[in-house]
Amino acid sequence: MSLGILYEYPDTDEEGIKITAQDMGIDLKQIPFRKVSVLIGKGVSSLRSIGADYSSVLKDVTVVLNRTQSKNRRLYAASVLEAFGKHVVNSQRVEFACFSKFRTLLDFWKHGVPIPTSVFVPCDSHDQASTTRIHNEEAIADLMHRDLGFKEVVLKPDAGTHGKEVRLARDRTTLIKMIDETEPSIINPIGFVGQEFVDKWFYDLRIVVAKERGKPAYCYPQALSRGGFTDFRTNTFLGNMVFGAELPSRIKELSIKAGEAIGNETEAWVLALDAMLDIGKDHAGESEHVRSEIEKLNVPFEKVRQVKRDNDSKRRNFRTWNGRLEEAYGAYKSTDAYENVKNIIEESIKSGQEQVLFHEANSSPEFWEQTRIIAGINIAVPLLNCAKSIHAAVG
Repeated sequence: MSLGILYEYPDTDEEGIKITAQDMGIDLKQIPFRKVSVLIGKGVSSLRSIGADYSSVLKDVTVVLNRTQSKNRRLYAASVLEAFGKHVVNSQRVEFACFSKFRTLLDFWKHGVPIPTSVFVPCDSHDQASTTRIHNEEAIADLMHRDLGFKEVVLKPDAGTHGKEVRLARDRTTLIKMIDETEPSIINPIGFVGQEFVDKWFYDLRIVVAKERGKPAYCYPQALSRGGFTDFRTNTFLGNMVFGAELPSRIKELSIKAGEAIGNETEAWVLALDAMLDIGKDHAGESEHVRSEIEKLNVPFEKVRQVKRDNDSKRRNFRTWNGRLEEAYGAYKSTDAYENVKNIIEESIKSGQEQVLFHEANSSPEFWEQTRIIAGINIAVPLLNCAKSIHAAVG
């Protein structure tokens, strides 16, 4: 069986996919998508770098894993691959939905998946009329506050990742200032997305759902929980820690529903859903205890970070570096503090499961360094199984 993986750089996750494919006995062809040219026209097509022609490699594979990094590049890559007659995990349709936070929310909302109250204003902060600069920031702020109930507003770039430029405006003056400072960009191509502030206590959830061709969608029972008190954003890129968390049946059912909303009858897909529980006010009295337990984890988690920062070792021998990473995470997970925080998270999820809200879907999530070790989910496996299921039907 010959499948393909398209990527820009062989980073941790891509290396993990390659060694997983080796362990599964899959011939995984590597296809670059950076310093290459995509040629079409007059009955011809090609994919070539300066020194190599990948056209024949692409011709020989039936299914390609799209692991390009940015949302925009993944959408382009999916378009190219599907135009060349390839099946893609994930498809252009899925990438289109995941590209935009608000399009994702629309799909969730249409299919009855609970979401935070959200508003999209398709207007830029400033317009230019001849020599006059027109200011729209007050009108945008007023629309958001009117629709969200004059509460705190979370301002989000529609195509952003890793919590970048996600900001909390606690009053109208701050919101106007944030809008005024925002110009159209690749992560905020048009208008503004505003969302009610959800008091999710100290953690959120990364939930993995997948669908192979010919099989029903499946939600993995263990989620990755990102937690900490350093910021209202719990993304691990901002320094938060990670914990495993068992999911109750209600959240698993909603996660499958959310995945199907994005998959939209696509034959196979793998998604990581971001969700949070509106439970902070119910647990405010427990926060100091949780803070003290998390502080106890600073030393063992710093040892994890040290291994992750050792890029030279990772490049020299990925398998050896991976062993060191697993050992560091194992020491972190073996502490009483880790187990205590994990239990607190699981108890709060169980009691607050009816208050879960889904707010994002990720088509190419990072997984090797955290989700695989902490939640026990090697996303390379469902990715490759999805590709195999398509190949079996059409290859």
